[in-house]
Amino acid sequence: MSSQSNNLTTVLAGFYERNKNLLLFLFKIAIAAGLLIYIISFVNFREIVHSLNESAVEYILIAAALLIPNLFLQFYKWKLTAEYVLGVNDNKKIISSLFCGFSAGSFTPARIGEYFGRAISFKDKPLLQVTVATILDKFFPLLMVSFFGAFAAILFIHFYYDDSFYLTFSLFIVLFTLFYFLFLLFINPKFWGNILFNKLKESKKLYKIFSNLRVLKNLDKKYAVRMLGISFLFYACFLVQFSFLVAAFSHQMNFLKYIWSGNLMMFAKTVIPPVSLGELGIREGASVYFLSEMGELAAVAFNASIFLFLINVLVPSLIGLFFLLRKNDD
Repeated sequence: MSSQSNNLTTVLAGFYERNKNLLLFLFKIAIAAGLLIYIISFVNFREIVHSLNESAVEYILIAAALLIPNLFLQFYKWKLTAEYVLGVNDNKKIISSLFCGFSAGSFTPARIGEYFGRAISFKDKPLLQVTVATILDKFFPLLMVSFFGAFAAILFIHFYYDDSFYLTFSLFIVLFTLFYFLFLLFINPKFWGNILFNKLKESKKLYKIFSNLRVLKNLDKKYAVRMLGISFLFYACFLVQFSFLVAAFSHQMNFLKYIWSGNLMMFAKTVIPPVSLGELGIREGASVYFLSEMGELAAVAFNASIFLFLINVLVPSLIGLFFLLRKNDD
């Protein structure tokens, strides 16, 4: 009996190793489908259909049109980083790299495929160097989401959970203090030069790997300021897109509330591990929760978040598929 059990375990382990990527992909599809089914059942399918039928098409078209500046800002941000880290200023390569990353990252855990996808167009560059560039490119938008999302979350807790003014004020002090020290830490050469790399010298392998991060030492202030500005515009464009989509399904124009809820949704999506396919379900669940708390119909929040996914994730991914197929042909 024990021998049969061991044989079965060996067979299952072998099957898992051979089909690990497929099983992970199917697992993510199952999670995404389960989350969406749960949310739809909670929302009320009739309300979803009614909200779609009564939507203001002109607002949806405005949100879709905003994909153009959205993509341009992402391109410009990646171009600055590619020039700064990789020494590449070929616009065709940079555009191809960006869209290949969209396609490869849309349906992988934590968008990890994007790091490999962006490297496809830079065959002459080490994968680790492109990965470092991608991390740096994503760091600045992450700062925006973290700061403005945390800011919005503190206000949400204060107004919807009746927290005292003193607690809210204390949370704001903590938030600004943390980000102030994070900024100082990031631009402090002593951290990258004396603290981090001196420790890594003890391990030759780790030191060789992390030496690629030396680009972060003495980070060019002009580059950092430009990246912060572009990342702010990119994040603002995203929030405006979401606001127009909510307005399209709610037939109301309370953009301040929609921008607030968009910040909360993005913050929740960043904090919650991306376990589902294309982060489907997480984004929709957060949108439904926060907008429902603010007095909107759950169907409105659900439809707005789904259309946001279709516009900002699916469309760029399909464009990226063209670049990926062209690369395969090459």
